[in-house]
Amino acid sequence: MCTGKVYLVQQALTVYRVWDSSRPAGQYGSWWSFSPPAAGLDAYREAEAICPEWSAPDRLSVCKIKPGARIAVGPGQSAQCADGSSYPPSAANQVYIPNDAGKGNIFVENCAPAVPWPQ
Repeated sequence: MCTGKVYLVQQALTVYRVWDSSRPAGQYGSWWSFSPPAAGLDAYREAEAICPEWSAPDRLSVCKIKPGARIAVGPGQSAQCADGSSYPPSAANQVYIPNDAGKGNIFVENCAPAVPWPQ
């Protein structure tokens, strides 16, 4: 994210995260969206500029950002993938939440049980 802005969350906001269940810590990663993911894996990768080697997303979590959290919001930057493919800068806003499960810093709450994705 190159042109994001930082915000202090005043009230709980719903966010969506698609993640790889083979990496359980990824459930509370840092990159989220205010919108449900695009339908289908290829459309999701294109919309969010996510290279295949970064993740094999197969779960969807829906949570609320805790009031008082500082987040950054802005369009995703371009991505160059290991297979030589690339994605242009994303038009979709991404939400950076500084979650760090290893340190016990989780800024989301009231998460619904993760569901298989895509369905």
